[in-house]
Amino acid sequence: MTTSLWRQHILPFGLLLGLLAVATLAGDYLLHQLNLVWVGRYLGIPGIVLIIISLTYSLRKRKVIMAGNPKALLTFHEFTAWFGSLLVLVHAGIHFNAILPWLATMAMSVNVLSGLVGKLLLGQSRRHLQGERDDLQLQGFSSVEVEQALFWDAVTLDAMTKWRKVHIPIFIVFVLLALGHIISIFLFWGWV
Repeated sequence: MTTSLWRQHILPFGLLLGLLAVATLAGDYLLHQLNLVWVGRYLGIPGIVLIIISLTYSLRKRKVIMAGNPKALLTFHEFTAWFGSLLVLVHAGIHFNAILPWLATMAMSVNVLSGLVGKLLLGQSRRHLQGERDDLQLQGFSSVEVEQALFWDAVTLDAMTKWRKVHIPIFIVFVLLALGHIISIFLFWGWV
């Protein structure tokens, strides 16, 4: 018996994304209720630091650094990037003061979304497709019939494998917009 694609693959993706949204709204609401909105102004700093620290996985993957277990660094990357993004989203809050920070926030949000696609959907979808292929072959379907039955799943999976082509460029856009925001803060707050 095959398992539900929705329950096994899409639901965990939605739950992690929903948890990020709920935690963001709860954090912003809590800061407002406790009259600590000023704290949110500074949460962007540790958020960005965590996102930068999360890049150790990318550096290890590209062999810029050789230390560390890649699987452990991937888990570390996922957690620190998610939590750092949460802090940045709480920092952004529901305040629409300037366009540059919101463009950076939108780019970061798209990057988080593409990262979750890579983490949750791609690997699990590959396993699901292979499991379906194995089940159909065990039921006696020919390889041509199996490929026809799984055609749209295979096309969808192929499209999903291109997620890095979105993830890395959007990360670069996020970095540039975030740097622009940080530089403008230094200039307008008179820190330089």
